[in-house]
Amino acid sequence: MNYRNVLSILGTVLLAEGILLIIPLLISLGTGDDCLIAFSITSLSAVVIGLSLSMFIKKTTDLTAKDGFIICGISWILLSLFGALPFYLSGYIKSYIDAVFETVSGLTTTGASILTDIELLPKSLLFWRSFTHWIGGMGVLVFILAVLPLSQSRAMHLMKAEVPGPKVGKLVSKIRFTAQILYAIYIALTIIEVIFLLIGGMPFFDSVVNSFATAGTGGFAIKNASIAAYDSAFTDGVITVFMILFGINFNIYYLILLGDIKSILKNRELHVYIGIIVLATVLIAFDIYNSYGSVGEAIRYSSFQVASVITTTGFATADFNLWSNFSKTILVTLMFIGSCAGSTGGGIKVSRIMILIRNSIREIKRMIMPRAVMSVKIDGKAVDNDTIAGAHSYLCLYVLIFFASVIVLSIDNFDLTTNFTSVAACFNNIGPGLSMVGPSGNYSAFNVLSKIVLIFDMLAGRLEIFPVLMLFNISAWKK
Repeated sequence: MNYRNVLSILGTVLLAEGILLIIPLLISLGTGDDCLIAFSITSLSAVVIGLSLSMFIKKTTDLTAKDGFIICGISWILLSLFGALPFYLSGYIKSYIDAVFETVSGLTTTGASILTDIELLPKSLLFWRSFTHWIGGMGVLVFILAVLPLSQSRAMHLMKAEVPGPKVGKLVSKIRFTAQILYAIYIALTIIEVIFLLIGGMPFFDSVVNSFATAGTGGFAIKNASIAAYDSAFTDGVITVFMILFGINFNIYYLILLGDIKSILKNRELHVYIGIIVLATVLIAFDIYNSYGSVGEAIRYSSFQVASVITTTGFATADFNLWSNFSKTILVTLMFIGSCAGSTGGGIKVSRIMILIRNSIREIKRMIMPRAVMSVKIDGKAVDNDTIAGAHSYLCLYVLIFFASVIVLSIDNFDLTTNFTSVAACFNNIGPGLSMVGPSGNYSAFNVLSKIVLIFDMLAGRLEIFPVLMLFNISAWKK
């Protein structure tokens, strides 16, 4: 491993966070709340340490794939440790582990919270809490790639480590331009959502922070009742649509800009993603119809919760913990499926599930016709064996980590539904689960060990396991 290169890029990441912390610092200054010192200390510390690492450590040109994974894993840990300081230093979160939990939940766009009364937080902390969603949604390293002139090989290693999906590709020949295009689309969609929410009568501050949470598919609300507090069918509709939009592979939007409608219409992942949303919405709406009294209201609440769960956003307009087992089972299933590859959403990903299912069908056919030459195809293109092997490795590690986490959480002696859905919600970056951690609950009751396990799950889920596990591989740290 090239330590100089790694430390230099980590310094740049910290410097970026220190600069971004100036925004909530200015909000604190403007509102006159008691968080100014906390934000000042955190921002200054991040800037000073970041500059020291990025400017005074001699850089080299070498960067391997291993370095990219190490940089990605450490970057997210550092961002979380520094990002937690404003919550802790201001005194609004008494335990540093709880502050880290809240920050990791924000950056990984999970939305799981240990806070029992969100509305007690001042605007500066509420902004930073939701802003972490927006920062983590597209990815910090993708942002760094958009502003730094790195070589193609170095940039590709960083992008592969952070961008979700079974396979990472470029939109254009230059990785830096790809990152810039992705962020331009991301910013544009966020601004459009803010405008629509303002049209619906939502206050400006609320519109901005809720758009941050939607864009990052994170789900941190600034009201204890989440989006249900606004009690607006228009607002529910806007957020439902934008949750679905941010759960789509961002390559689709680039194809729209190019006018390549033909390729969009052929995209099987998009078809499956939309199909699952429509089917789940109809089934749940039919199931909850008697509770809401009209088809319109049933569709309104079912579509919002379906979009929120499959995109792993975590907003709520209803306490689905009170729904029937049929509806809850559908929602738990959607937790695992997740959104599209290359989106801001979490979960296993629709494309990865498609690859696994089609490869399983191929293996069954090969048992019947062992001499036949068959390939796994997505959108008419054969999927290479490395991608298929990667999908199977991911699933194997996913299952092992999932059940190991559930076993550790069982030490708290909570019910199985709570433990199982807590891990499902954190590992898949959703936020609310069922029972104690339902939409009206939180994660404050878990002990320190359980919270550390869930922190690990959130990071592993957002970074798709491998960058986090690489940190525990001794050979990865050798020069």
